[in-house]
Amino acid sequence: MSLSPRAGLRLCCLALLLVLAACGGEPGTKKTEDRTQGWSVEKLYTEARKALLDGGYQEAIDLYGKLEARYPYGVYSQQSLIDIAYAYYKNGDAELAIESADRFVRLYPLHPNVEYAYYLKGLVHFKREVSILEKWLPQNLAARDMSNARLAFDDFAQLLRAFPDSRYAADARQRMVYLRNQLAEHDILVARYYMKRGAYVAAAARARHVVETYPRSAFTPDALELMVSAYRALGLDTQASDALRVLNLNYPDHPATQRAGKLARAD
Repeated sequence: MSLSPRAGLRLCCLALLLVLAACGGEPGTKKTEDRTQGWSVEKLYTEARKALLDGGYQEAIDLYGKLEARYPYGVYSQQSLIDIAYAYYKNGDAELAIESADRFVRLYPLHPNVEYAYYLKGLVHFKREVSILEKWLPQNLAARDMSNARLAFDDFAQLLRAFPDSRYAADARQRMVYLRNQLAEHDILVARYYMKRGAYVAAAARARHVVETYPRSAFTPDALELMVSAYRALGLDTQASDALRVLNLNYPDHPATQRAGKLARAD
């Protein structure tokens, strides 16, 4: 009995499907073996650490993830959590880095490396702040979001409060100086914006915030000068005189003191 061409084609297709099913997959697919299958926790950690030190951050993330999944308890699991936070940071995964650091602090608040978790969070926010600043340089800095700068400042401050003698303390303090000036400068720009538009109450409040929150910043004299100007515009001569007195006492040779003095004499 002969088959029609159409029937023959159907039989060929059926035979092909049976062969593929027997091979256990679809055309073009291969079963991949997990090379880490059967690895001990020590082996997983050693290979993950090696990848991390060699700059293979994604490979390190994958290996640390497998370690945590297979061996969720013990010293290797604890260390892998802080290591993977660093790997995320270096890999550009800021949110995952912060999430891992927060989880480490929550699970192991007494661990010797908890101070590094605070420091790492500060680094993540600091890196974001610097990246955003570079994008905003040609534009109006007063309008940009300062949330990452504030978060980084708070993270480093928390580290210094809890671990004043930490090996990360010196670097954290230096970064806080930079951040303090960035935050103060931003508030000064905003205060000047308010002054130009006659919003003297808002200008005085923002300038006072700089003096009270960032007293050692490079922009404290400018803040006091703005307070003198805003208070005089509001007819609050006592407050203006107080601000000028603080300027004269602490910054006698600063240009802001000279400008505020001229304003007072003009009035």
